[in-house]
Amino acid sequence: MRIALLVLVALSAFATAGAGELTQAARARLLAAYPDDLARIEDGELVWRDGTRMPLDDGKGEKSFADWLNDPDIEDTLAVPYPMGDLKSPPAKDVDPGRARNAAFFDKIYGDCRKGAVKGKLTTVVWLPKKSGQRLPFSKINGAARALEAVSQELDRLPERFDAYLYPSAGTYNCRPIAGTRRMSAHGHGIAIDIALKHADYWRNAKPGKDGAYAYKNEIPTEIVRIFEKHGFIWGGKWHHYDTMHFEYRPELAGGGP
Repeated sequence: MRIALLVLVALSAFATAGAGELTQAARARLLAAYPDDLARIEDGELVWRDGTRMPLDDGKGEKSFADWLNDPDIEDTLAVPYPMGDLKSPPAKDVDPGRARNAAFFDKIYGDCRKGAVKGKLTTVVWLPKKSGQRLPFSKINGAARALEAVSQELDRLPERFDAYLYPSAGTYNCRPIAGTRRMSAHGHGIAIDIALKHADYWRNAKPGKDGAYAYKNEIPTEIVRIFEKHGFIWGGKWHHYDTMHFEYRPELAGGGP
């Protein structure tokens, strides 16, 4: 009964958030997460420090899950709250906080890799300097690389039993679309890292049940997830369409930032 109730609450929250305006708290988090780029929100538009204006709402009203995912406006990207902390129950069907990304917004922040606008904004992060020393390209924009360095330092101090989940990294920057879609991956913006290839679970490798939901699987320890979230990353293991190796820098959702 408790799990069923949690599922209904999560689905209700998704539908309501997707249809309404951003809360004042969500607006404040968005502005605080990108202080070098965003000036204010005015008359339903996001005002950038260079004078560019972007509408928060595209005027298309309530969207199906597919439309929310494939063609999100800025409000849509923040519509589903990201649950910080330990996962109490599997994500409800089609509840994927942070999986929707507005391409125009992220291209303006980090660059469009298809136009060669990302590589010049990358720097090198040494992943687990004591245990691994792997050198990874990551965006230096908006404190992303600094955040990953902080994650790396903390993970490097974890006991040996966590090592198998941490190195080698399965990759960071890669200018490619998400598998099975035309949407650019967060890896193409240089803000995502994959870990634990041998211990990863991915929804595309599972078969949906009769209700279309995917049975949840995960091996990544919560201790690792907590450290990433502490520094502004979200985890693909908190999506119904789970990708447990995947972490991406999203301070507007995880509450971190530079």
